[in-house]
Amino acid sequence: MNIIFMGTPIFAVPSLKNIIQADGCDVKAVVTQPDRKKGRGQKSQPSPVKKTAQKYNLPVLQSENINQAEFIESMQKYQPDFIVVVAFGQKLAEEVLNLPKFACINLHASLLPKYRGASPIHQAIINGDKLTGNTTMYMGAGWDNGDIIYQQEVKIKRSDNVGSLHDKLAIKGAQLLVQTLEDIYAGQAPRQPQVEAEATYAGKIDKSIGEIDWHDSAEDIFNLVRGVNPWPGAFTYLDGKLLKIWRVEPLSENAADYSAGQVVGCSEKGIIVKTGNGLVRIAKLQLASRKKMDSGEFVCGYDLKAGKKLG
Repeated sequence: MNIIFMGTPIFAVPSLKNIIQADGCDVKAVVTQPDRKKGRGQKSQPSPVKKTAQKYNLPVLQSENINQAEFIESMQKYQPDFIVVVAFGQKLAEEVLNLPKFACINLHASLLPKYRGASPIHQAIINGDKLTGNTTMYMGAGWDNGDIIYQQEVKIKRSDNVGSLHDKLAIKGAQLLVQTLEDIYAGQAPRQPQVEAEATYAGKIDKSIGEIDWHDSAEDIFNLVRGVNPWPGAFTYLDGKLLKIWRVEPLSENAADYSAGQVVGCSEKGIIVKTGNGLVRIAKLQLASRKKMDSGEFVCGYDLKAGKKLG
């Protein structure tokens, strides 16, 4: 099978590696987003997928718009049987979708049609879901609306955050992707249209989503904090300073004499805060320009008393 692989972030790397190593798969070229400036020095950095492709000495193609005629011609010479897309970041025009002999297929980190869009892993945790998974599909003209090939379920543990769930889905999805390619090539892959009425969307995540509303319930705040960890991170304010919150634990107790966002108590065991329904214990935090630390360590070095308002 001649394959053109399209992907950009670290999520796509296990898929690329699995396809490279799979019997019968021949990755002819890798398409990824152009290098971006990152970090304090704003140096141009290649994507994780580009770095992986270079390690395997694979041709790398990059463009801000892969749907331009000249770029499509550069892909045609590889005579692909498949184009495989994993978290690439650009929409494919009809000319690209029609390029491979068999199909353009996509791996998406949700149980479609739930959570189409850019942030399915974040949204599943933020919403408190207990189950998510991966879907492979035939690509269509819309975003994540193609016919389903295979799905695999992955349980979301209460100990999971976006980082840990991302890694599990990336590894399991890479295995599912190879099976999908093999079965399509053998003519034995299923095809199931999505139910449009059941579709939900998970749009792009930005930093603002991480701001904690202390009027939310303890459980909702717990889900938000792990649903944006490690990026973009949950945060609130203490004495006008940005305070990042990296881990909280919901508590069943309540504190009727306090209002949402008030510190109920603080000790070496942590900082207890009133929410709109219940309490949370802040377990790990980070004050602006400081390192991450356990809240017990923070309490020892910061004059924090019950009644202090966060947010």
